[in-house]
Amino acid sequence: MQGDFRSVFKGTGLEFDDVRPYQYGDDIRTIDWNVSAKGHGAYVKTFREEKEQTVFFILDVSASQNIGSAGQTKADIGKEICGVLALSAVKESSHVGLICYTDQRELYIKPTKGVSQAYQIIHGITTLRPQSKRTDLNKAMAFALNTIKRRSVIILISDFIDESYEHNLKALARRHDLVIVHISDKRETRLPRLGIIPVEDKESGKTLWINTSFGDFRKKISDRLEDRKSQLTAFCKKHQINFISLDTDEDYVPKLLRLFKIRNKSVKTT
Repeated sequence: MQGDFRSVFKGTGLEFDDVRPYQYGDDIRTIDWNVSAKGHGAYVKTFREEKEQTVFFILDVSASQNIGSAGQTKADIGKEICGVLALSAVKESSHVGLICYTDQRELYIKPTKGVSQAYQIIHGITTLRPQSKRTDLNKAMAFALNTIKRRSVIILISDFIDESYEHNLKALARRHDLVIVHISDKRETRLPRLGIIPVEDKESGKTLWINTSFGDFRKKISDRLEDRKSQLTAFCKKHQINFISLDTDEDYVPKLLRLFKIRNKSVKTT
């Protein structure tokens, strides 16, 4: 809702409107020195409150998102969350846009208002058939940085199984108000002892034969993914990025509610 979404902007929440002559009692910090230097007296900047906001979704649609049970894969959960929040945003007259990405742009919907925009986004993500299977979060964020000029609420939904994206993630958080939704599936961290089995790499399409009962193979896989999640959590905390982590078999609604309550409360105290 508007209070929850709009309140997440860091700063005054005001944007430049015009200039007017300086009056006794005006804050000298609002003086526009460029205009005043023209020699017609001192002028101050006037501001107006931002009444509208833009909400952008960046949705990872690479093949690694297709892990999970039928109807409850990482891709299914990501699309659900995107649809739910898009409907909430347009209800409060926000401009809403969408970027779907693999290692290339798969779908881009320019931001605009209205319930029909939310339905267009939902239709787009449910009918999309990505051309590529691979992941490149760095490219996705670079595209967002070059495309989204106005400060916006950006909700990035991914499993974050990728490397070397931190620089652009930091730039995105500095320029916009960033929310990260990390989605995982227990199949990635809790491999059963099944002996020698074929394992398919969703993104490359290659099949490898792995001995899941050998040594500490399962622990290494689990530890690697847990380390990746811990590093992402620490990164978000350091750069003041709102972060939630969800598993495909859990109810995501309580965590989303907690997230936006925290965001709203943090602004009311500033």
